[in-house]
Amino acid sequence: MKYYIITFGCQMNKSDSERIASILEEKGYKLTSKINEADLIVVNMCSVRQSAVDRVYGLIPKFKELKAKTILTGCILKKDRPKFAKGFDQIIKFKDLLKYQPKRQNKLVAYVPISNGCNNFCTYCVVPFTRGPLVCKEHQEILKEVKDVVNKGFKEIWLLGQNVNDYTSPGDASINFPKLLKMVNDVPGGFQIRFTSPNPKNFSDELIEVMASSEKIAKFLNLPVQSGDNEILKKMRRPYTIEQYKNLVKKIRQKIPNINLSTDVIVGFPGETKEQFENTVKLFKEIKFNIAYIAKYSPRPGTAALEMPDNIPLEEKKQREKCLENLLSS
Repeated sequence: MKYYIITFGCQMNKSDSERIASILEEKGYKLTSKINEADLIVVNMCSVRQSAVDRVYGLIPKFKELKAKTILTGCILKKDRPKFAKGFDQIIKFKDLLKYQPKRQNKLVAYVPISNGCNNFCTYCVVPFTRGPLVCKEHQEILKEVKDVVNKGFKEIWLLGQNVNDYTSPGDASINFPKLLKMVNDVPGGFQIRFTSPNPKNFSDELIEVMASSEKIAKFLNLPVQSGDNEILKKMRRPYTIEQYKNLVKKIRQKIPNINLSTDVIVGFPGETKEQFENTVKLFKEIKFNIAYIAKYSPRPGTAALEMPDNIPLEEKKQREKCLENLLSS
């Protein structure tokens, strides 16, 4: 029997797919690179953006032409399950994936989840509803996995979590994310460490010091800002101000002068005026991000922002997205 996995979304979903592959191979399935050969097709979906949900809907007609059994898993909102039930043989919410050893798809890059879920409840985000509350993995298990992939020759390790700097080891509350990062850095071997994503709200001086002093940590950081306007940040339930964000960036660049900085930003959030968007433009001009992942706001069921009027036309959202893209390339 052969299986084929389609993965949407972030590195966490990619990591989950590696663990799903391990589960299937334990049951006797073998991977195929051709969907038409598959006896079982698994779609690991993402509900963070409506566009990703629409892509899954778009696959259903193709699946109906194939004879394979189809399974849907991943970040699935409860409200979507009845709709998807008509297109898939089975909908599964995989639990406890952190316990499984992955079948890694890349021979150089290893994804190592340190936590799953989130307690922040940003008003635009479905993650607390699809993945549930924050659950952290024991630091000993993380270090064991890191040592294993290093011994197998992997050269880049990504520590993953919806908010990595909320990490606390369940078995030892004194081990926070900076301490875990230092432990991973101290594992012998020639490899590089990356992590995603932290929240600016609790990006500590201790974490900056560890990043600056650890030779294996890549000089790259994704620090999501989401908006350059304080009023919009408050509506998003992001617990920091732009002034605090800029001060954090200043401290990071003072300690790590050659840092490459990326961010996440949402344009067209409900009620975002042109003046408020201009504050994001000003932030981009001031910070000079190396990379930015720009999303056009789309209403997500279950989130608090769903109750806010989505009153920014799509064309205006596209123009704002293009404006920020132009700033990055200038």
